[in-house]
Amino acid sequence: MTSKRSSLHGQWSSRWAFILAATGSAVGLGNIWKFPYITGENGGGAFVIVYLVCIACIGIPLMMAEILIGRRGRRSPVNTMRTLAAEGHHHPAWQYLGWTGVLAGFLILSYYSVVAGWALAYVFRAAGGLFDNATGEQIGELFTALISDPERLLAWHTIFIVMTMIVVSRGVQSGLEKAVRFLMPGLFLLLAMLVGYAMSTGSFTEGMAFLFSPDFSKLSSASVLVAMGHAFFTLSLGMGAIMVYGSYLPEDTSIAQTSIIIAAADTLVALMAGMAIFPIVFAHGLEPGMGSGLIFQTLPIAFGHMPGGTFFGTLFFVLLVFAAWTSAISLIEPAVAWLVENRGMTRVMASAWAGLATWIVGLGTVFSFNLWAERKLFGMSFFDLLDFATANIILPLGGLFIALFATWTLSRRVTKDELKLGRTGYQLWYILTRYVAPLAVIVIFLNVTGLLELG
Repeated sequence: MTSKRSSLHGQWSSRWAFILAATGSAVGLGNIWKFPYITGENGGGAFVIVYLVCIACIGIPLMMAEILIGRRGRRSPVNTMRTLAAEGHHHPAWQYLGWTGVLAGFLILSYYSVVAGWALAYVFRAAGGLFDNATGEQIGELFTALISDPERLLAWHTIFIVMTMIVVSRGVQSGLEKAVRFLMPGLFLLLAMLVGYAMSTGSFTEGMAFLFSPDFSKLSSASVLVAMGHAFFTLSLGMGAIMVYGSYLPEDTSIAQTSIIIAAADTLVALMAGMAIFPIVFAHGLEPGMGSGLIFQTLPIAFGHMPGGTFFGTLFFVLLVFAAWTSAISLIEPAVAWLVENRGMTRVMASAWAGLATWIVGLGTVFSFNLWAERKLFGMSFFDLLDFATANIILPLGGLFIALFATWTLSRRVTKDELKLGRTGYQLWYILTRYVAPLAVIVIFLNVTGLLELG
């Protein structure tokens, strides 16, 4: 029973602390950078509706499964899976599910830190007025100058890794909890200020119509798959972060209620980002489907030509840094927890070693934009290869096996004991997690790896 097992690392002081931390893990660059541009590329309102359905039917059930596994085991993902497999007399190979989460978080942070470094750099570029009256060509040159200079990228990558490890080294309540108690309310406040500004642009109605008025003629089967995939990835599922955060969750906290709140908050941030960005895009005659360049190469043009653009541009990139920071501390926590449990390290020492290893692997991403730009493996740069392997292979497999372990391997007695749902609620979760979510993940996995072509 979980009441007889406690985490070596402590636990969250309250349900609210866990909600803030898990929401911080889920809210990241994907909400503010990726969601607006994939919404723009896939037709707006109809895409948003499909995305919300996918969050409800895939994201929330999988999050509940990952949290219940974490709280049941009360250890790092590797040791949680080893403990629960032994406890239920299941095959010891289940521990490798924990390893995939640790590996995914480690690899993702190695390149995530570099992209977060871009956001850090843009805070100072915006504050210094470099966007003022700049043309698209000048903004493009700014971005090219940043990524083509390995020394600059290395400096920002290093600063962000150090910021992350300082928080992680301080432990659950003194580090993770204190950081998210400040960062998450700050993130929502910054977003609200940007939405408030967007309302004054004269194009707020146009932006809202694009975001919330569905036109299903613009929706393709490929768009549905993008919505399914983003719903899965935006909640940080399959990378060990939610599992290890769940291991610090107090016994009397409702997993179902907290999962719904976290998913709602994560979705709210994504929608608020769209509400802030699209009116600015339309007000300045920009294209909402500009793709990944929307944040770093398109919006700076708008900030450079609008009243108060220096202030709001700086505010926007501070927001990006906050979002990246809260995700980063969760990405490396599974590895740090494992080092503390299995190597007898203090959290400070474990954080230092994990941070150093992440920093070293991140050099590959730093150099893939400049010194190693011509070096390809399987036709991809080091950065593209890491991004593809984690997002399209490791995470979907992790999510799939979490669903299988929770509903095909763990006994119903265990899952009922952790979830404490009524009969109808439990049956709904069980069906969605046992059948619907695995099928959806398999479809996503087959599609993104090129084994299935739709639309």
